[in-house]
Amino acid sequence: MIPSFIPHLAWLDAAWDGIFSTQGVMILLLTLYGGAMWVFLSSAPKVYTLMVSDLEQARKFYEEELRLSVADVPLHYYYNYEQTLGVASLDPLYIPSAISYNQNQPPRPSDGLWYQLKKNTQLHIISGANYGEKSRQRHVCFDRECLKQLLKRVQTYHIRYKLRREEPLNFLVKDYTGQVIELAEISPK
Repeated sequence: MIPSFIPHLAWLDAAWDGIFSTQGVMILLLTLYGGAMWVFLSSAPKVYTLMVSDLEQARKFYEEELRLSVADVPLHYYYNYEQTLGVASLDPLYIPSAISYNQNQPPRPSDGLWYQLKKNTQLHIISGANYGEKSRQRHVCFDRECLKQLLKRVQTYHIRYKLRREEPLNFLVKDYTGQVIELAEISPK
């Protein structure tokens, strides 16, 4: 209680009671929770998803040829926040129907391969792409920036490649076994 000889601070007494009421505490907790979620989600790495025709061949290519380091599955994938927000229905790469899994058990976001592409950028590789012409391995992606970063890495390690198209980005790469891999941007129409 504020003494009566300080009338200009009387509003502080009412505010203090309001803050520590049940409603005030709930609002304070919800505000803190919202702030914590914002920090958690804003610090989450950007994830590019790449769909490949052969997951084991892709593992060898990305680990041995492009020398990408294996990454942990980001926490926001563990909590499945894309699916709970309804975003998965907009992007078929989040839960592709082509991933082989037990029909009684839905696919997990951690399925596939995870690599660190840049400091706060990860590459999530999943199976499901069709083979290209001449049974060529295909790696397809909706994100142009992802393929540009992969092309830059191919050039850095002096891996043989042939640029087929700039728009949408499409290039061929020869891996260490002589297998030709087509990396293609899928542009939504």
